[in-house]
Amino acid sequence: MLKVAKVGAGDVVYDLGSGDGRIPIMAVQKYNAAHAVGIDINPDRIAEAEANLKAAGVGDRVRFLNEDLFEAKISDATVVTLYLLPSLNLKLLPKLLTELKPGTRIVSHAFDMGSWKPQQTLSAGGTVYFWTIPAKGTPEYEAAAAAAKQN
Repeated sequence: MLKVAKVGAGDVVYDLGSGDGRIPIMAVQKYNAAHAVGIDINPDRIAEAEANLKAAGVGDRVRFLNEDLFEAKISDATVVTLYLLPSLNLKLLPKLLTELKPGTRIVSHAFDMGSWKPQQTLSAGGTVYFWTIPAKGTPEYEAAAAAAKQN
């Protein structure tokens, strides 16, 4: 997922529904992201992620938040990763379009965003979907906004 998003220095990676924390940790460790944030509503998963973070030794650049991803502030993200159920992806789409800056990259493992067509669909240990948040007022934005309303 991180390779598909071309994560690199300067990127701020948010993993929504971060589980054990492997994506934010890897974003910093392997792809040199400036920092990464994992958000999960389950406190047990956050505890597991914190333990994995401690073992990884990159704690100053990764943090985990025990929050509802629909309420979390994500506007500083340059990359958002998702491995959520299809219904959650669809429910999340309006938030992504509203809060993220144009050019922000979104990668979803296994599940798409309904009628918002991905820019890329890859098979790499499962299906990975890739989108970029379009600028408001463009045909691409209008298509994404229409998909958000349908869902």
